[in-house]
Amino acid sequence: MKEKGRPAPIADIDLQDIEVELFVRGLKLRYGYDFSQYAPASLKRRVLQLVQSQHVGTVSELTSRLLHEPGFLDTVLEGLSVPVSEMFRDPEVFRALREQVFPVLASYPQINIWQAGCAHGQEVYSLAILLEEAGLYERTQIYATDFNESALRHAQEGIYPAKEAQLWSRNYLAAGGSHSLADYYSARYELIKLDQRLRRHVTFANHNLVTDEVFCEAHMVMCRNVLIYFSDPLQDRTIALFRDSLVRGGFLCLGTRESLDFAPSAADFTPVNAALRIYRLGPRSTGAG
Repeated sequence: MKEKGRPAPIADIDLQDIEVELFVRGLKLRYGYDFSQYAPASLKRRVLQLVQSQHVGTVSELTSRLLHEPGFLDTVLEGLSVPVSEMFRDPEVFRALREQVFPVLASYPQINIWQAGCAHGQEVYSLAILLEEAGLYERTQIYATDFNESALRHAQEGIYPAKEAQLWSRNYLAAGGSHSLADYYSARYELIKLDQRLRRHVTFANHNLVTDEVFCEAHMVMCRNVLIYFSDPLQDRTIALFRDSLVRGGFLCLGTRESLDFAPSAADFTPVNAALRIYRLGPRSTGAG
């Protein structure tokens, strides 16, 4: 029998969902990071993975550590971000960029590329290599951004497990690479370190797609496999942000599991290669193929 004057508990509510909501609210109020528009199922899964990896019993305990241990923030952000990538991932995309997009970019005296959500930097260095081989890198500036400071530090170092090199070499050749990927790194022990000359036109910076505004005026924006973790409203906001960052005729490259189909901003873009999620702002020119 319920106590007089007190409402009965809602039987079908998930207590973990309440805990996750309070965790997300605490993260925003305490530190300004807003994950409220991330896809709920994906966000909950990552929060529960944090609970497990940090050996706490509940999400509420995780929230308590977040609120009372400022040094715990980096661990939380590392757990909530998804820095999973590889060099020349989906090599057919990089081949299409080299064959269909680079010839258009070559018409600009200075090229700005925004790599949003750069994670550990593998795609940044992939771009740098292909731009170098296309003779465009000297007049290109790549802005590589992420909200995760730990991931940015990793990206700046350019050090990766050597066990990845074989797959990355195959990807590189499939992407139309004209040399050997080994020309661009040195190996020591079980690690490879990418040549620092690939960083000479890369600026790494913190930028949060959820809360921050236009980052730069870009001729190409590359943001692959990030939007899949966002809710529909946040995807719409992000696509509009990319649109407003691009010069007229600029290019947008998304992940192969992502699409502009349902975004209000889709009308502003023309597919260059719809299957590979490469778009152009405004009318397509014949040079884009």
